Amino acid sequence: MDWIERLNDAVKYIEENLSGDIDYSLAAQRACCSLYHFQRMFSYISGIPLSEYVRRRKMSLAAADIIGGEKIIDVAVKYGYSSPTAFNRAFKSVHGVAPSDARSCGTVLKSYPPLVFKITVKGVYEMNYRIEKKDAFRVVGVSSPMETDMEKNFSVIPLFWEKCLSNGTIEKLCGIMDDNRKGVLGISKCVCDEGWKYYIAVFAGGSCEGFETLDIPSRTWAVFDGSGKSPEARILKKGFLPNGCHHPDMSMTNGPTWNFIYLRTRKTPFSRYGYPLKRVPSINKKRYENNIG
Repeated sequence: MDWIERLNDAVKYIEENLSGDIDYSLAAQRACCSLYHFQRMFSYISGIPLSEYVRRRKMSLAAADIIGGEKIIDVAVKYGYSSPTAFNRAFKSVHGVAPSDARSCGTVLKSYPPLVFKITVKGVYEMNYRIEKKDAFRVVGVSSPMETDMEKNFSVIPLFWEKCLSNGTIEKLCGIMDDNRKGVLGISKCVCDEGWKYYIAVFAGGSCEGFETLDIPSRTWAVFDGSGKSPEARILKKGFLPNGCHHPDMSMTNGPTWNFIYLRTRKTPFSRYGYPLKRVPSINKKRYENNIG
């Protein structure tokens, strides 16, 4: 399938540049998605963050080079480490021993082969979503910078929520929200030229003093409803990000993603998730029809 080929092409680019400069934006372009979505897809499909995969692969090759007789300092520079201390730390985190011990007889080293994505059929499940065209909307709230390394955002974003809960920000937002749309939004806006930001916001009638405003343009969305402790993780792992939107006219595109948490008196949390879509060219539609035909 096309999405598997694109992911493998992105991995091929990374492999070809392990001893040089890896431009993750170029890897994402090969996967036909934004850097933000590429890192999320990679992590959910492979089970490890992209940065960790690259570190493991570099250290696997570095061990082979050291055993082959290359100087440790040259190997460190070769794989992008200007500091011997940083290289020693990375090497030891993967192999459990220092680079200087790699040549010792009997030293056990680890080798991580290149990753290859393949299709595996594990069973049949349903994943309910709907495609909606929504008018432009405005939200007000607060924002925090996101890391371009998705692994770090798994810690950054929860801490931001905790901060907003403890300092009364969310309580203030709840006081100005639209009565017809009671809930709090978490929005990831990842635009290369503008930086990556995460917003905690609400629907409100207009701008409010002390809060930022964010305008979301009119577009088409894949919308999921979820419940439970972490419905988003379940949705993503079940296949939406890995497989994309199985619709002959639509595919995922760059743009903000949002999570609307409904404020209701109920034991089980209820959320709604939106992922941006775009209409695909007719040639991709033909490929889709061939794949399911």
